Amino acid sequence: MPVHRSGSKKTRRSRFAAAGTLLAALSLLVALPGASNAATGSPTAPARGTATMGMGVVAHDGRGGLPIGTRAAQTEGVDVASYQGNVAWSTLWNSGVKWAYTKATEGTYYTNPSFAQQYNGSYNVGMIRGSYHFATPDTTSGAVQANYFVDHGGGWSRDGKTLPGVLDIEWNPYGAQCYGKTAAQMVAWIRDFVNTYRARTGRDAVIYTATSWWKDCTGNNAGFATTNPLWVARYNSTVGELPAGWGFYTIWQYTSSGPTVGDHNHFNGALDRVQALANG
Repeated sequence: MPVHRSGSKKTRRSRFAAAGTLLAALSLLVALPGASNAATGSPTAPARGTATMGMGVVAHDGRGGLPIGTRAAQTEGVDVASYQGNVAWSTLWNSGVKWAYTKATEGTYYTNPSFAQQYNGSYNVGMIRGSYHFATPDTTSGAVQANYFVDHGGGWSRDGKTLPGVLDIEWNPYGAQCYGKTAAQMVAWIRDFVNTYRARTGRDAVIYTATSWWKDCTGNNAGFATTNPLWVARYNSTVGELPAGWGFYTIWQYTSSGPTVGDHNHFNGALDRVQALANG
């Protein structure tokens, strides 16, 4: 007696093919940077070295309007990293941008391949410029990373055109937001970095952070405000609350969607104040 089978061979083959196509699509989705893991729903970590200043701000703090007008003098600046490649520095200069920071290093495993064009290019059009280090406190000590930074573009010279280096300390794009450290451990790590940077260069590093991250990961420590200038990240119409101890910001990163280069910043003062920071 013939056995009755549900569906033809052709139908079963079509189902298998469709399932294979779906699995391939899901695999491709998971492989994309920043995509979600189909099984867990968690974001896929980006490749090491790709972190940039402020990349976690919108996800954690959101985005509001652009800054409202103020009578206080502000000097426009930008920050850049390797993903922007060769930057149109003349266009930025002509638009009113007078200073720039370039990512130099991350952890002890990455240097920016576009650093020369970005760092020297901004200088060559007349900008005052500096460099920043994206901190990864879960990989090596603060002192080790400060030395790596200084040795790979993070130094300082009293030429009137070079700003002190920046410690970019913010959400961990590769894992737990506080890098697996307690508040006390994080404060000690930051202290290790800034002390070493000062010993190597004679300058106090600028600290870039967001108030919400600083509260969560340092316990809102107030111990750096008397020595280290604050660069605060907040994409909104006002700068909002500052981390403990700082009564004012030196730099405010107010957007990541500006013209020519996305990350735009206000320096809290006229151009002569930018020059004063450069001169030490």
